Amino acid sequence: MPSHVQWTFFTTLLERDEKMNQEKQVMEWIDSHQEEIIQFLQQLIRIPSVNPWFFDEPGPSKEKDLQEFLARKLEGLGADIEMWEPVADELKPYEGMAGYYPGRDFTGRPNLAATFGKGAEGKSLLLFGHIDVVKAGTKWTVDPFEGEIVDGKMYGRGTVDMKGGVAAMIMAVEAVIRSGFKLKGPVVVGTVVDEEAGGMGALDFIHHGYRADACILTEPTSLTIAPLCRGILWGKIKVQGRSGHIEMPQADWRDGGAVDAIKKARYILDQFDRLNEDWAASKTHPYLSIPCQVHIAQLNAGEYPTSFANEAEIVFNAQYLPSERDEKLVGGNVKKELTDFLRQVAESDPWLSEHMPEIEWLVDADCAETDVAHPFVQTCVKSLQAIGEEGRIEGLGFHTDMGWPVNVGIPTINFGPGDPSLAHHSDEFTPVAEVIQAVKMMAKTIIDWCEIEEGSNQ
Repeated sequence: MPSHVQWTFFTTLLERDEKMNQEKQVMEWIDSHQEEIIQFLQQLIRIPSVNPWFFDEPGPSKEKDLQEFLARKLEGLGADIEMWEPVADELKPYEGMAGYYPGRDFTGRPNLAATFGKGAEGKSLLLFGHIDVVKAGTKWTVDPFEGEIVDGKMYGRGTVDMKGGVAAMIMAVEAVIRSGFKLKGPVVVGTVVDEEAGGMGALDFIHHGYRADACILTEPTSLTIAPLCRGILWGKIKVQGRSGHIEMPQADWRDGGAVDAIKKARYILDQFDRLNEDWAASKTHPYLSIPCQVHIAQLNAGEYPTSFANEAEIVFNAQYLPSERDEKLVGGNVKKELTDFLRQVAESDPWLSEHMPEIEWLVDADCAETDVAHPFVQTCVKSLQAIGEEGRIEGLGFHTDMGWPVNVGIPTINFGPGDPSLAHHSDEFTPVAEVIQAVKMMAKTIIDWCEIEEGSNQ
């Protein structure tokens, strides 16, 4: 009769072999259904779910069409479906926090949640993504809403941001289910609207009560694990001048002479260069390749070629780190830092000190971070390595919807196919091989995190 130690060892070997066999079956299903996976992504691209914020004129959004298509797909796989339209008034308690915009209309723009294994007691997983895209714009060499494949790359609006990730996460769930396995823990597939215009869909999804023990947000990461994203502030600085004939001698400004708003704006810009040197040394993160900076995006000034500019506008983009969030988990601390800096700059100039520039805040897109040592992050790294990828960890310099899941205690990573630098570009594309790899990584993570019931495919 074998000893207790021998029996335990023997049982462990059997369990390991069973798990390896389960994974092998799922990976074989993915390999044998690659064409179906890619065709599914093409179907998503062919529904132009452009966020209406980008419409030149008001018109119906196709977001509902896409959500209904996904609902049919997920229901056919056995999910419990809930689809609802966010209501801005119900989100008023979040005023001042990320994603809240009073009065925004979501008629015909629903969120979708599909739950597999509702009520199961094991560890749960949320697979999360947005289905809205920016408008296609011009200068495409292919149809932006066709999903044409050229040299192993699928072209189309949303292939990167982020229908490639949405398709991959759904097909990962299908791979496990079609392989005949039942999970110990539930999987929730959440697809939301409005990320491209501020993230109110994600806020509403969390407000609606959906929670999980972990989350993969399938934004494009070029198949790296991204456990943080930066916050983004957009602001507009209004610089006052005093117009006057540009070709004539001018008196001192104290005596009514002209003041060139462009020259004063240039003075402010020079000081921002100094600030950026300080930020380059202090606002860094080990998983971000570049520091936070204040980037000037637009300059608007002047009325006539014969007059000094009466006013100038400086539109900027400033990034901030999760460690800099304020009590409402957004960028209030950095807003104050920039407002104080601008005041100090203005006080060093006689004209500006009496005609103080003001910042109009346009956007505050939140950020978040999950500790890389968290077991879920490490599970994802091992899943990626298991399919032959490096398993690299790298932060995202841009905003994603990960803020609200993290805010309510859900450890979250960003992971998906596609190069994020190609998001919103003409001829946006994703390598189809990356889509397949993303399906495999998420299927492996589902198996390892939620776990499979013994004998569930027998």
